[in-house]
Amino acid sequence: MILESARKMISKYTLCDSCMGRQYGGLARGVTNRERGRAIKLVLAMEGHVECRKGDPEGEAKADGERLLRALAANGGFQPAANLLGSAGGEAGGCCHICGGTLDRIQDYAEGAAKALEGYGFNNFLVGVRVAGDMAEREDALKTEFAIEFGESLKMEASREIGKEVSKMLKKEVEFDRPEIVVTIELPGPGFEVRPMPMFIAGRYRKLVRGIPQSKWSCVHCGGKGCEICHGTGKIYPTSVEEIITGPVLAATGGAGAKFHGAGREDVDATMGGNGRPFVVEVKGARTRSVDLAALEAEINASGGGKVEVVDLKYSDKRRVRSLKERAKVAEKTYRALVEVGCPVSEEALRTLEKSFNGGVINQLTPNRVLHRRADKLRLKKVHEMMARAVGDRMIELVVRCQGGLYVKELISGDGGRTKPCVADVIGCSARCVELDVIAVNEGA
Repeated sequence: MILESARKMISKYTLCDSCMGRQYGGLARGVTNRERGRAIKLVLAMEGHVECRKGDPEGEAKADGERLLRALAANGGFQPAANLLGSAGGEAGGCCHICGGTLDRIQDYAEGAAKALEGYGFNNFLVGVRVAGDMAEREDALKTEFAIEFGESLKMEASREIGKEVSKMLKKEVEFDRPEIVVTIELPGPGFEVRPMPMFIAGRYRKLVRGIPQSKWSCVHCGGKGCEICHGTGKIYPTSVEEIITGPVLAATGGAGAKFHGAGREDVDATMGGNGRPFVVEVKGARTRSVDLAALEAEINASGGGKVEVVDLKYSDKRRVRSLKERAKVAEKTYRALVEVGCPVSEEALRTLEKSFNGGVINQLTPNRVLHRRADKLRLKKVHEMMARAVGDRMIELVVRCQGGLYVKELISGDGGRTKPCVADVIGCSARCVELDVIAVNEGA
């Protein structure tokens, strides 16, 4: 079956060793398509030789043998067949019908890819290939014409063979599942496109002062362009946790951009203390992937100027980002709230308040203050524990350990009936959060 289809192919089309062997690339492991193709041509040449030697000098068998050898010499560029034919070998048939000689330039493509990767730091890589449409169409047509069942694509072969050569040149490993950088080559091109894969650095941050948002807030009046209201900055707030952290990260990695992922967020007027809030910085287009994380941590903390600091920096991955987002909705968080109340609250009332909420489930509609940017829906959130104490005239302090995603300010005020039960309803008078601090975020967040 193999020799029959191969004989028909080489009799009709000019095929290099690689393109011939690739039609049977799914058969026999541990050899290259070039080796397969040459082996097939050798066996065909031997068959042609047998036909020439055993056939009647004037008969069809000898003529078939000569035609096969002539096709191998002309269309296959196979010198042993030409040698058997002697002076009657004929001229070679030109460039390969499928690749046009592209696969004879593997080394050139590899050198171009290695040059394109200069200036980037990485431990592993992957070569991708974009094959010209006409080339792919010729291969598809040939596979259909000869009912090829066990072949592979030119794209797959080129990617693999170029990758092997680049690996030898750079002494770097090819990584298929999670490459740090991808170089894509256009065939026949040549064209080279380098795409560093996102780099992830995780840690925890503490926000030590109020008045700093987690992420950059563009001015709503000018859309970030700069106007009189924002004093030309394009921002509502001068800086943010995101900017303080990502600035040094981009400088250290040479990245083209960064995206900040936090395990939830605290309000602008709240602090974030304790063990800090987990975050991941996703760096795009990093040119350097080997970073001194201890030095980076020190640089971020210096740029934070006592307002924001980070701890426990480490390399991470995309899975951590997904986990961060999902767990932030439910992971336990602890808040300290200073609450102004509209009536005197006795010690007995404070104990009643604690009992009312310990282990309680809160029905909370999206707060009025965020309705402009959040969907209006009902959330069921649990309060694991509440501790209360008086700290002044009509002032109490609450420590609330609860499920992530609970709006604590509205838990206190009731938000006009949108959060039930609430502190105000239990104590029987108004209650307003005047100061809020996040003091712990569960390690599993």
